[in-house]
Amino acid sequence: MSATDLAGVLGPDALGRFGLPGRITVAGLGVSGISAARALAGLGARVTVVDNGDGDAHRARAAELAELGIEVRLGHLSDGARAGESLPEGTELVVTSPGWQPQSPLFLAAAAAGVDVVGDVEVAWRLRGAGAELRAAAQGAGDRAPAGPAEWLAITGTNGKTTTTQMLASILKAAGLRTAAVGNIGTPIIDVVLGEQEYDVLAVELSSYQLHWAPSLRVHSAAVLNLAPDHLDWHGSMQAYAADKGRIYEGNTVACVYNVADKATEDLVVEADVEEGCRAIGFTLGAPGPSMLGVVDGILVDRAFVENRQKNAQELAEVKDVNPPAPHNIANALAAAALARAFGVEPRAVRDGLRDFRPDAHRVARVDEVASVVYVDDSKATNTHAAEASLASFDKVVWIAGGLAKGATFDELVQKSAERMRGAVLIGADRALIAEALARHAPEVPVVDLDRTDTGAMLAAVREAAALAEPGDTVLLAPACASMDMFANYNKRGEAFADAVRELAAESAADTA
Repeated sequence: MSATDLAGVLGPDALGRFGLPGRITVAGLGVSGISAARALAGLGARVTVVDNGDGDAHRARAAELAELGIEVRLGHLSDGARAGESLPEGTELVVTSPGWQPQSPLFLAAAAAGVDVVGDVEVAWRLRGAGAELRAAAQGAGDRAPAGPAEWLAITGTNGKTTTTQMLASILKAAGLRTAAVGNIGTPIIDVVLGEQEYDVLAVELSSYQLHWAPSLRVHSAAVLNLAPDHLDWHGSMQAYAADKGRIYEGNTVACVYNVADKATEDLVVEADVEEGCRAIGFTLGAPGPSMLGVVDGILVDRAFVENRQKNAQELAEVKDVNPPAPHNIANALAAAALARAFGVEPRAVRDGLRDFRPDAHRVARVDEVASVVYVDDSKATNTHAAEASLASFDKVVWIAGGLAKGATFDELVQKSAERMRGAVLIGADRALIAEALARHAPEVPVVDLDRTDTGAMLAAVREAAALAEPGDTVLLAPACASMDMFANYNKRGEAFADAVRELAAESAADTA
């Protein structure tokens, strides 16, 4: 649907009806920024996009938006100020891309001018009704009553968000519901809300950044999977980070799902202001109490959404239905199941959805086995909490770790995982921090400090790990750090690891031929 189509169908008062003003500045010319700018202009807003970048890609995107009547300011302005730091005159609302920090000059200028800042998720939430109107108009008159906005089942947490959201979508599909995994993954959520496809319910992954900028979000049910220090450079403190995660529970109508093993998530439920009748639902890897989901004798069971939950339990699936059946992934499956059950999904659909689910690449993915040693790619483990969960999935590990620490410390991770470590190979800019933690808490673990960042560094790391490993061990890439010091992203890091393992396998095969 073109920009003019939106206003034409919804009427000239569309912006006001959905709580949006007429002059809006969009911060950021990335995917979500472009999505927001197109939609808001289509609704009749006067939109200005600002971005500090000024490369060829930025100019190409700016030219496309200019054809829709959207002004784009790039790089440095005529007065020398940077475009992304100056509030355009007349701005009544700023819509930001998720990564822009709260203390950015643009937002400080907005605050000084009394202008609110929100994110694309907030805009999508306000426009749910607009999407329903657009689809009803496209269907025309008929016997079938037009559907209202889809419900949102929302997921956040330091780790496991994407996997759990995709698991939830798989379960919902197995139940015959029209759904999609959206938010921090896939198609921009504004495009989904305003799109032609009609949904019954959406599985929505939300980052702490997105939640920070979504003040009016009020979903059907939500889960916080876990909380561990991450993105503290953005939030400023662990307290602020947790508070932003906790926003996901505000106004929940049916269920607030928390992790029994992580009391901080339960504390967020206690602090939340929810609708009357909304329930606190726990998930645990142990036997569940009433109003919980858990595991009994290899079976995922529900004692929350059953009659007489003080005595009864409902079997949902077997642990072997979870792929992979690592402890942290079983926890993800329980959280997804809890949200699905809160939406009324039957037990069989939980089982079938988990069986159908296939995780994305670079998440505890088995690459190969060479000389009786298994090589596993968990490049997505970009923080200590994720790496700890990954290490806990295996008995004896040669750990490949390192990269950009993002302010993290590694003492607790090493203390909890030392017994599992056969050895460690360290790469990346902040590897010394990990080496120091190993020296303090696991001095018996042999460590290889790999001081190189060239294209052959990962192959060298894999070869060093192979030399430390014994038959039956696992060589695990779980870096506990971001990748951008050596790789474009964690995907590229994982691909480099897989390529290195395949080369090692080829060398091993040639040696034994």
